[in-house]
Amino acid sequence: MKKIFSNFLLATMVLPFFLGCAIPEALFYGCALSSQSEDKFTPLFNGKDLTGWTGDTKGYVAEDGKIVCRPGGNLYTEKEYSNFVFRFEFKLSPGANNGLGIRTPLKGDAAYAGMEIQILDDSAEKWKNLKSVQYHGSIYGIVPAKRGHLKPVGEWNTEQVVADGPKIKVVLNGTTIVDADLNNIKPCSDMHDLSKHPGLHNEKGHIGFLGHGSVVEFRNIRIKEL
Repeated sequence: MKKIFSNFLLATMVLPFFLGCAIPEALFYGCALSSQSEDKFTPLFNGKDLTGWTGDTKGYVAEDGKIVCRPGGNLYTEKEYSNFVFRFEFKLSPGANNGLGIRTPLKGDAAYAGMEIQILDDSAEKWKNLKSVQYHGSIYGIVPAKRGHLKPVGEWNTEQVVADGPKIKVVLNGTTIVDADLNNIKPCSDMHDLSKHPGLHNEKGHIGFLGHGSVVEFRNIRIKEL
């Protein structure tokens, strides 16, 4: 039985290469991707233009099946979302700084009026003295993320953000780096005053890429509403 299982496992690892399929994203979700794993997900980017998006549509461009921050400011979905699973891939340039806004209004600072999941090149020398709540994957200013799970700059990363009521989970390249309950936030020395973040408890809002003067590329952007 052990030999049969080993052969099966080997086949699931090797076969995709012969079929021309990529394996990393399959490993990201813990098993070979099936149609069920992407069931009920809706693409948020058509690969051609920024239909369905609003905001800085000059600083962001559709290019070769990607949304590229050239750099730009904030680019939001036209639609608002409440509870969801959001999946995307991103590639950082050296020292890049961006963010994923969730449940945010179109006006105001998304990190405070809504919620910002940090997108950052943690390895950059210029960011070495940041506070723990400012590194990649952190709920900006509130919940620090586990570090050390980004791929080298210039490689594609896969990320999943789950927002289900007060529970926020961030999974980066297969590792859960944030698993928080906003109704029961564990205090840390670097955490901002919660009164400065009224948007933490928004029931719904837009999803957006929050540019901070860096080139960042995004692709395979999709969502499943819960």
